[in-house]
Amino acid sequence: MSARAGGLPVYLGAATLLRVSAEGMGTALVLTVQARTGHAATAGFLQTGLTLPYVLSGPLIGHAFDRTARPRVVAAGLMIIYVLASGLLLLLAGRVMLVVALAAAVLVGCTEPIVVALTSLLPRFVPEERLTRAYGLEASSYNVAGIAGPGLGAAFAAAVGGSLAGAPIVCCAALALFGLPLIPFRPPQVDTGGASSFRSVAIGGLVLLWANRVLRGLTVATTLAWLGFGGVAVTTVLLAQRLGAPPSAGGLLLVALTCGSLAGSLASARWLTLKWAETVMPAGLVAFGIALGCLALAPSLGWAMVFFLLAGVSEGPVFASTLMLRQRESPPDRLGQVNTTGGSLKIAASAVGAALTGAFADAIGVVGLVIAIASFQFTGALLGAWILHRPRSRA
Repeated sequence: MSARAGGLPVYLGAATLLRVSAEGMGTALVLTVQARTGHAATAGFLQTGLTLPYVLSGPLIGHAFDRTARPRVVAAGLMIIYVLASGLLLLLAGRVMLVVALAAAVLVGCTEPIVVALTSLLPRFVPEERLTRAYGLEASSYNVAGIAGPGLGAAFAAAVGGSLAGAPIVCCAALALFGLPLIPFRPPQVDTGGASSFRSVAIGGLVLLWANRVLRGLTVATTLAWLGFGGVAVTTVLLAQRLGAPPSAGGLLLVALTCGSLAGSLASARWLTLKWAETVMPAGLVAFGIALGCLALAPSLGWAMVFFLLAGVSEGPVFASTLMLRQRESPPDRLGQVNTTGGSLKIAASAVGAALTGAFADAIGVVGLVIAIASFQFTGALLGAWILHRPRSRA
């Protein structure tokens, strides 16, 4: 095995630790604020402070990764700031005025796109013939983090108290730093000497996502899907109550979803090829929507967990296909910007979806929410497939 091929396990270990920290931050923050103030809702303002800067800083960080000949230095710098800012946020939350803690949350949000930007470095050390498998494993990394992050914060809070729930979250990010020196990155394949205007850096990713037919189809499909997906967390709690279970059982439904996604991502790493990615992406969204729609008919919590598991299995290949197609369609010097801009759009859509869920939950009920979420998956799949497979216009 070549040194570059051998760098993948080290990369996956470091990237997964960083993603565990990012995924667990929200849970740790809520538990910390609850333990210190008795008012967990205050953490919602801090979570907004984490999310909004991501949308703005993501394209800038992606551009930096595309252009740098020293990705370890850039990544290490961002990760160090992320670790320090995360530690400061969790130290201050619930102990000082909200505006002070909010400043720390914004700093965390400005550096958190490193979690997604790392994906753009895969072509710099993974041989081309192994990239498809690498992207499947990369999708699995996000799924593992989605399970382990919230669970780690909750378990530590149960053991030593909610005020310290963030300690292992910060430690995971710090440990990720030790893997960076061992990854054999190649320099970028393009000339990085020219300066870029702020406009091209800030909106260049959006321009490229719209100009390229495949990237446009991916972006429309996944953004609409995540507009619906943003309501899943609230809907799981309401669904659990409708089925006669305690609200906390909503967490079990989310675990089932994430476990299914992990299984789907691992299967993608083994069997999915680039040839089928354009078909798998919209088909996976359709299957995802069908599984979520079946929740309206679920007679018990057990059946709801089965449907969430199947939804996750369908979602795993969607994410893996998205990563593969972004890598194929993006210019080598724009992959990081494309990944972070696409991620920013999904996060923004998810935030809007969560707000819409809160606004309409009482009016349409849990069944209405489930149907609405599924409908967004179908709409995204339909529009995405139409853009991906429509005949090319002749000049």
